[in-house]
Amino acid sequence: MATFEKGYVQVYTGNGKGKTTAALGLTLRAVAHDMKVYIAQFMKGQDYGELHVIKERMGDLVDIEQFGTPKFVRTGQISDEDYELAKKGLEKVKEALFERDYKIVIMEEANVAMYMGLLDKRDVLELIRNKPEEKELILTGRYAPQEIIEAADLVTEMVEVKHYYQRGVMARPGIEK
Repeated sequence: MATFEKGYVQVYTGNGKGKTTAALGLTLRAVAHDMKVYIAQFMKGQDYGELHVIKERMGDLVDIEQFGTPKFVRTGQISDEDYELAKKGLEKVKEALFERDYKIVIMEEANVAMYMGLLDKRDVLELIRNKPEEKELILTGRYAPQEIIEAADLVTEMVEVKHYYQRGVMARPGIEK
């Protein structure tokens, strides 16, 4: 198994497409080097293509769990279940970072979960400050708080220049889901 002495904190944010795709690309690279990866998908309970390929073909090196319901979370319509699932997800991330042998831990849509109030940014900042030196921590999602951006080692903002969604094209299997 490949390893690295120092792990960093990466943030993929912005309104453009590609944040989850970037994290999944890093997962693919890690698997090529026999590194274990943990992915916590906050606010997601829908069926996405990555769930199948990871569970069926990468299950020995990658664990992925969803901490959301099948419905889309909207401001003003957040349920107790949404809060409980986010709390459970944060606990699983802590376990992955501090108690398990994962080299990379991905908190997908964590920035949006903080924006919506499902995760407390103070808790996420504490994770960043205390993460084991040799582990990589990746956060994705729009609306990354400024404090998270400042605490990170690498921040990439995806900027939407043009998107076919504006012409009514919905999420397509194999591309957006």
